This record gives sequence, C-alpha cells and structure tokens, in this order.
Amino acid sequence: MDIRGSLRYLDNVLILMIVFSLALFSLFLILPLADMISLPLAFTLERLVSGTKTGYSLIELFSDPRLFRTYSTTEPVKISQLGGATLVNFIGWNFGVIPNTLIIASLVTLNTTVLGLVVAFIMARYDFRGKMLMRVLAYMPLLMTPFVNAFVIKKLFSFDGLFSYIINSVIGLPLKINVDGMFGVVLTQSMAFWPIVYLNVYSSMMLIDPSLEEQAENLGARGFKLFRSVTLPLSLPGLAAGAAVVFIFSMEDLGGPIAYGFYDVLSYSIYSNIKAAQNIGEVGAYVGALSIVLLALALAIFFGIKRYVSLRQYAMLSRGGRWIPRVRKPKLVGSLIIYLVVLPVMVFTAMPQIGVFITAFSVRWSKAYPEGFTLDHFASILKNPDVITGLSNSLKYAAIATTIITVLSLSSAYVAARSRLQTLNEVLDMISTSPLAIPGLAIASGYIVMFTSWPFKDTFLDPLSIYGPWLLVVLAYTVRRSPFATRVIYAGLQQVHVAYEEAAMNLGASRLRTLATVVIPLLGLNILSGALLAFVYSIAETSVSVTVGAIVAGQKPLTAVMLDFLTGGRLAGLQLAAAMAVLIVVTQLLIIFVTNVFLKQRYAFIGV
Repeated sequence: MDIRGSLRYLDNVLILMIVFSLALFSLFLILPLADMISLPLAFTLERLVSGTKTGYSLIELFSDPRLFRTYSTTEPVKISQLGGATLVNFIGWNFGVIPNTLIIASLVTLNTTVLGLVVAFIMARYDFRGKMLMRVLAYMPLLMTPFVNAFVIKKLFSFDGLFSYIINSVIGLPLKINVDGMFGVVLTQSMAFWPIVYLNVYSSMMLIDPSLEEQAENLGARGFKLFRSVTLPLSLPGLAAGAAVVFIFSMEDLGGPIAYGFYDVLSYSIYSNIKAAQNIGEVGAYVGALSIVLLALALAIFFGIKRYVSLRQYAMLSRGGRWIPRVRKPKLVGSLIIYLVVLPVMVFTAMPQIGVFITAFSVRWSKAYPEGFTLDHFASILKNPDVITGLSNSLKYAAIATTIITVLSLSSAYVAARSRLQTLNEVLDMISTSPLAIPGLAIASGYIVMFTSWPFKDTFLDPLSIYGPWLLVVLAYTVRRSPFATRVIYAGLQQVHVAYEEAAMNLGASRLRTLATVVIPLLGLNILSGALLAFVYSIAETSVSVTVGAIVAGQKPLTAVMLDFLTGGRLAGLQLAAAMAVLIVVTQLLIIFVTNVFLKQRYAFIGV
C-alpha cells in the first residue's frame, strides 16, 4: 500500500494511540536521558572551544584516576594463616571504575554463556530421570530476592561460612576460603544471571527443524561435530540475545557491589554520588558523565546484538505442523556428566534462593550456617512501620504503574501490529523495547537532572518538591516494565486476524467500539498476563527505587527499605530483609501459577 493509502487508514483512535505512546516515552524516557547527557557534553564543548574549565567534562572523565588505572590496587589471590588453617582469599583486581565494570560484565557473560549453553543443550536434547528437578533448579535463580541473595552468597563463601566449614571441619582439610571484591561480584552475578542465557538458548534449540540435524548426520556429522556445525549456529540468535541481556544486567547490578563492598564500578559510583549529593537536584555533570558511559555501553551491546541476530536468521522449513524435537537417552558418559557435574552446579547456583528462605525462617546466622526455626522475623516486619509503609508504597506504585502500562502497551502493540506505516512501526517498536537495554540508574539520573530544574521545578513532577518523588517512581516503573506487557499483547495480536476488525468496521462499528467489543475481549488473557508481569516486576524494581524513590523516607518502596535493613547495621537485618524477599518471591510464584495454570500463558522471565 502506498503512503497516502497508509495515511488514510489512520483514524482518530490510531492517531491518539500513536501520540499517547510517543509522548509518554518521549517525556519520561528520551528527554530525561537527553537532558542527563547534555550536561557533560556541554562542558566538554565549552572546554574544547574556549579552553576554560567549567564543570565536569568527558575529557576529565577519561583521565580521572578514579575511573581508569593502568595497575591493579589489589592482589587477585592472597594466602595467609588463620587458626591453624590456610586461608585462601580470592579478591580479584581493581583497575578503576570503568575497567572493573567491563571486566566483571565480560567474566559474568562468559560464565553464564558456558553454563547456560550446556544446560540448554542437555534439557533440549536428552530425556533422563530428574529432568523436572533440573528444570525447577534452572528457574530458581530468577526468583526475585533484591539484594538479599548477594548477602547470602557472601555469608556462604566467607572464611567462616558454610563452604569453609565443610572443607575444614567436615572433610578435615586445613583449608579455608574467602571470596571477596571483584571475584565475589562475579560469583554472585554468575549464579543469578545464567538462566537468562539458558532460557534463550533453550527456546532457540526447540525451534530447530529436526530434519536439519538428521541431514547432517546422514552426511557423517556426529557428536560434537554435529553440535558445532549445525545445532550451535542455529542457536546463536538466542545465545547472543541472552548474553547481551546478561552483560547489561551485570553493568547495572547494585546488589553484588554493595554486598562485597566493591564500590569501584559504574553502578555503585552513580548510586553513591546521587545519594551523597547535598542537594540531590544538583547531582551534576559527574554523574551525567558516568551515566553516559553506562548508557552507551548498554545500548551498543543491545542494538549491536539486535542487528547481529537479525543478520543471523536461518530459514527452517517444516513439512507441515509443529515438529517433534530430537530427544534421546544419554549414554553412560553423558549420564555421568549430567548427574556428577551439571546437576551439582545447578544445585550450587540455586543455593542463594534456598538460603534466602532458610535465613528468613532461622533464629540467627552467626556461625557457618543458620540456626533454629522461627516465624518472629515475619511478625517483626509486619509490625515494623517502615516495612508496612514500604510495602504499602510498593503495592500502590505498582498498581498505578500497571494501569498505565496496560493502556500504553495496548496502544503501542496495537499500532505496531495494525498500522500500515512501516517506518512508524519500526520506530515505535525500537522505543517501546529499548527500556530492556537502558539501565535504570541512567533513567534515575535523567529524572533527577531534568525534573528538578526549570520548567518542572517545584511542580508535582519535582522529586524535591512538597509532593515528593512518588509520581516519578510510578512513571519510571511504567517506562521500565512496559516492554513485558507489550510483548505479551503483541503476541496475542499476531494470533487475532485483522479480518475480525475489518468485518466489524464494515458493519458500521467505529475503531473504538471495535477495540472494546472485538479486540480487547479476544486479547483478555494476554492483557491480564502482561499486567501481572508488569505488576510483579514493578514491586521488585531496585535501581529507581533506591535512588529517586528513597529521597523522601515516607515514600520509600519496599526494595529501598530492604537495602536500609541490610546496610543500616540493624540487629538481625539480614533475616528481616530475607523475610521481605520471601514475600516478593511468594508474590512472583503466585503470579507464575495464575499465568500458567489459569491463563494458559507462558510466564516471561525478565530478559527472556
């Protein structure tokens, strides 16, 4: 259809959807990021043109010794004596904020890629006893326990933790281990993020036409050669997408750096400078410069992988209908690898989530392992006014954000699916999915820079005004979590033929009436599933919650309260934060149950 025909197809409802979607994303995503970027860029331009030193420019950023060093200030491994045992302290390096961030993200991506690929291949190609258990273990690290899982891992791998106790007291070796610094952050993130790669690769492998592998076998490709030459190349889009999400999540993560006190990373540098500013409305160009680096790295990875994936699509032809994936029984060597290597590793990576539950119900954790059983921590948090306020705030923010997300996602997904303007569809698709790649800390920095200055200063959008930051937190949740609902609704629209709408409009129904009486009823389960996804991920949001949301004590979300308990030196702070994390996990499990059992929809984990 030509451009004039496409324009004639637009009506007032479609135009309103387009304007609403673009306006909301522009005002609460694009403009704040642009405003945040403009500060250091303006100082850089002034420095280059006039030679005067004003503010913090990008020139200073790349020569700042806090951010770049040619040497490490720490030894990667230290060995000493402790109580008659040899203590091996795994610390890692410290080359400055930006190199540390890239090193950690690269190591985490490598670790998660290897483990995720191996587990995905085993789960997609083999049938064996205990497969359901392994599937459950693979999902466990994705259950949301903000900040707490990092502190649990630190306890497990401290010199007086469970693993040192097993080595020293159970096995009897005069050896203790302690994981700290960069290595601790890498360990924590690797244990948390590998299922993202697994789920993406598994999905790709299940879509491979079995006839392609069968033809390769007929030509002599067996075992590893078959995997290397056929299965792996056909799985590369999923592998690349999963690895890209892990890299971005690693750069943005705050839990690991805070738990291990490894503060020389981009995420903590941005967070700490926002928190330490005497006037948070004047965060300044330094945070803007750091946010530019974080944002640029994330977007480069995201769009680079997106382009790569689009270039690596493989055509797979089926003789008709859905094919049956190739599944076989493992041989002896394969069984030994599954049960003696892969399964123990998966149990190991699930230990933080298991440990969070054990911690929440334990009396104390002063020794190598938690002791006793109690429900007092749950009683304490349900009586604590800070927790009650945080929980109430999170539920309120998430509910309002979910309402807006539902309208926004329906609008953007409907326009992308039904508009006949190809360029508009591509632009809207790019904008609506980009929050998956944009670090929340960059969005938080942009909000503080933009909405604390003219023309928003002292308005209801100014987080420093008498209204507080709650509305900005809601809007941040809306922008950051809308892609999940958009994807679910768009998938539903792909299954609803446009002929239904055309028939209704040919009979005299308006676009609005067609939406209300035809489209929305047919998409009811998709809309509800997307809303539930957005709700649970909004409750567990951390980046904006612990920065913008923490400006006013009475408006803090639950995750900000959890961080206060973990870092505030409270008695039994870890147990109380773990009890709060259990509440979030139970909410997520309930959503998973409703989505899968009642709504018959596949629950979409973050990044998958």
